[in-house]
Amino acid sequence: MIFFSGLQLVKAQEGIPIYLDYLTDNYYLIHPSMAGAANCDKIRVTARQQWFGQDEAPKLLTASYNGRVGDSQSGIGAIAYADKNGYHSQTGAYLTYAHHLMFSRSEVDLNMLSFGLSAGAIQYKLDETSFLEDGFDPIIAGIEQSAINFNVDFGFSYFLYNFYAHATVKNLLKNKGINFNEQGLSYDNLRTYLASLGQVFKTSGGLWTIEPSVMFMHRDATKESSFDVNLKAYKKMEFGTVWGGLSYRRSLDGAEFLDGEGVSSQKLQYISPLIGVDKNNFTVAYTYSYQSNSVVFNNGGFHQITLGYKFNCKKERYHCDCPAIN
Repeated sequence: MIFFSGLQLVKAQEGIPIYLDYLTDNYYLIHPSMAGAANCDKIRVTARQQWFGQDEAPKLLTASYNGRVGDSQSGIGAIAYADKNGYHSQTGAYLTYAHHLMFSRSEVDLNMLSFGLSAGAIQYKLDETSFLEDGFDPIIAGIEQSAINFNVDFGFSYFLYNFYAHATVKNLLKNKGINFNEQGLSYDNLRTYLASLGQVFKTSGGLWTIEPSVMFMHRDATKESSFDVNLKAYKKMEFGTVWGGLSYRRSLDGAEFLDGEGVSSQKLQYISPLIGVDKNNFTVAYTYSYQSNSVVFNNGGFHQITLGYKFNCKKERYHCDCPAIN
């Protein structure tokens, strides 16, 4: 239990935490190359709350915009977020430029390679004002400490009809002495590698669209890896589109804990159902994540609400069932 609780503290200080926001039509949040990839400008706001009823529980707010620059091949985007995890908190903002190259003879058949670069500033805070209530400690300042750093994310996306692939390197720059875990260890390498693959299928009756996908994540400094296996389904209705899905996240790294007189091990895993509705230009989605481990900090789940709005839409350009693009 102590291991997993500490792990959350370290990860909360590496830019925007990578949860499942991207599955609610928000791939731009983790892949900068998605800025302006769709035929509409998009605004997305997410609110995530973990462990209701628990003091100082982690919470995250994000707001993002991305869109195409006129009729050009360029896309732009912006992200602002606030992340709080106990006595640690961070706020940040990113600006993104993306470029989209078409390889097909016309825009009807989707064959596009996209590149994206995000640059951001992050302010980290550690509130130690209540740490000295039980007496003096020479290693505790008893103040609110803060630091600001800058970092860069780079990635690319490839679309071929109903297939897509994304790869992103986050936190390319080193920022020594800013990020600490609960043992006081400093990490100057916050680099994280992300890779996503997916395919969209139309059912034989044409009533449903099915989208299986996977996402792999690796953190360079701690050598931690995890993967997501996702399945989403879409159905068009008279008023819009209803969609939902299920995601399973599994860590490839385990932790040991005492189990009676013996020692057992477990790997972090989450099961997350999600549901959403698109009506006119608005999107509303809800995601619930449940940690299915024997030893957990809290039995409560993680709740996330996503609100979206699209505008400046152009006619659907591509002959494909590709929700992230058309």
